Amino acid sequence: MTAITTSGLPDWDDLRYALAIAEQGSLNAAAQALGVRHTTVLRRLNALEQDLGTRLFERLRQGYQPTEAGALLAQQAREMQHAIGEMQRRIIGRDLELQGVLRLTTAFVATLHLLPEALAAFRRSHPGIMVEVSENSALVDMSRRDADVALRMSRLVPEHLVGRNLGELRMRVYARRGSATLPQRLTPLSELCGGHPWIGFDSERRTRFFDRWMLDHVPPEQVVMRLDLLHPAVAMARTGLALALLPTVIEASEPELVAVSEVLPDVSTPVWLLTHPDLRHTGRVRAFMQEVGAALEQRLKAAP
Repeated sequence: MTAITTSGLPDWDDLRYALAIAEQGSLNAAAQALGVRHTTVLRRLNALEQDLGTRLFERLRQGYQPTEAGALLAQQAREMQHAIGEMQRRIIGRDLELQGVLRLTTAFVATLHLLPEALAAFRRSHPGIMVEVSENSALVDMSRRDADVALRMSRLVPEHLVGRNLGELRMRVYARRGSATLPQRLTPLSELCGGHPWIGFDSERRTRFFDRWMLDHVPPEQVVMRLDLLHPAVAMARTGLALALLPTVIEASEPELVAVSEVLPDVSTPVWLLTHPDLRHTGRVRAFMQEVGAALEQRLKAAP
């Protein structure tokens, strides 16, 4: 094993750069994961190797490959990362004050059509809590405090998280109201799928509930445009270009759209409000889960 000659241990800030390179495989990918320039990552790596007196990575054409010493350092850094994250969660979990920052991650369609009223009411009730909302279609790593609370639409949720099922996000097919070329009343699904243009999503992805439904029901030749997410599909449906599969919660804020199908039970999906077990007794998290959760439950029940 390569000897590490050093008079002292590197600090965590240095180690996390080496860990990012080991996990991402390149300077550019590590820089993106850390939110810094790749030159910063290279500078920190060079300084770390100089301090330790050993080479941590082989610079190969296909990327950065950890040496034996680099692999050992990365493993130790992972263990430190877990310990530091657990310590942070436990300290924050003891905070019972209704003040501070609460980080919420959710999908963009929820930010537009589910959350605004509930967030505004929560802020008025708790002016000491600053809610920071980030949109992300994937579930972030809550064990690393990337978020305190997650609002997610999924039939499966990670077992290590706790929370509540708020109800179901129901889905229907919509057209622009008044369109001369699209249906304007409830129409059999077979007719909608086979005889009209559609706004579609990913042509190969099946991980999201609306992707799966589209791939199973709408022939690809009927799709005239593909979008990555639900919220741009709302905007395109307003143009009258084609039909779109959308959540029923949009109806209150989208008078230009008209439902042309019944609620589709096979594409409706549960909505969850989740947090990490170490944070559930934190005052601001508990208040958010209770108050915003209750408001969203009512919002989902009120939707068609």
